[in-house]
Amino acid sequence: MSSESRATAAVSRGRSGATAPRLRDRARLAGIRAAFATLDRVAPEVAARWAVRLWCTMPASGGRRRDERTSLGETCRLQLPGGRSVVTEVWGEGEPVYLLHGWGGWRGQLGAFVAPLVAAGRRVVALDAPSHGESPPGELGPRRSTVIEFADALHAATARYGQASGVLAHSLGCTAAALAAADGMPAGRLVLVAPNAAVLTMTDVMAHRLGYTDRTKTRFDARLANLAGRPLADFDLARMHSQPRTLVVHDRADKEVPYADGARVAEAWRSAELMTTDGLGHQRILRDAGVIDRVAEFLS
Repeated sequence: MSSESRATAAVSRGRSGATAPRLRDRARLAGIRAAFATLDRVAPEVAARWAVRLWCTMPASGGRRRDERTSLGETCRLQLPGGRSVVTEVWGEGEPVYLLHGWGGWRGQLGAFVAPLVAAGRRVVALDAPSHGESPPGELGPRRSTVIEFADALHAATARYGQASGVLAHSLGCTAAALAAADGMPAGRLVLVAPNAAVLTMTDVMAHRLGYTDRTKTRFDARLANLAGRPLADFDLARMHSQPRTLVVHDRADKEVPYADGARVAEAWRSAELMTTDGLGHQRILRDAGVIDRVAEFLS
């Protein structure tokens, strides 16, 4: 693992126990915070560039590499603008339903939903965003990507396989799916599992975690908006009111994305309903039988 990947993992992880790896993560984070505190005072532009680099670097997590597929579909590589490409996998026949993973994940995480959706008469198309799963690196290089690239991948998939009767997305994939729909991508229904409500809230959390002030954060936000090509407020799901009928699924014990985020989205969208689970966290929710049955029913 590269030093930057270790830094991202240290920034991303929550409260630590007494194990040696977690203690090392705490030490790394303390060193990162000290470096950012210095740069924030003397070179906030440098600090902002580093923060953006960390923001766009995927964490290393075994849980995000689980493979829940019970069978293999037909794989294909789709071209994106700028010479990029993404890998898709397809099962079944009928109106297409698209599966989009979250940050650092891959299509295999959503594999438990495939068989029920195929049985319900849907063609299931799962995709790996740039730099994720089996897809080649995106514009920023290996192990780096952006939510815009997630949305680009979804647009390319619907252009290839047809208008979405439904989209099932997890975590950051929810932001990409909602953004694509807000930008005009037709979708009959959306399922958002553990969605982040707003990017701006996440950048506040990152500033607090890394220990830099508004001197760096204002520059960081500007750089992030420039990288996305649009204001960060555009990524606030609670402001996206013109959306198809939506099911929001979120667990009260989610330690990566607060349950309040999902509840906020469900309350803000008139077309949305909220399914609450308890004790499944951020990853197990993708393989819970009750969740899978409800999602398959909703999308079919």
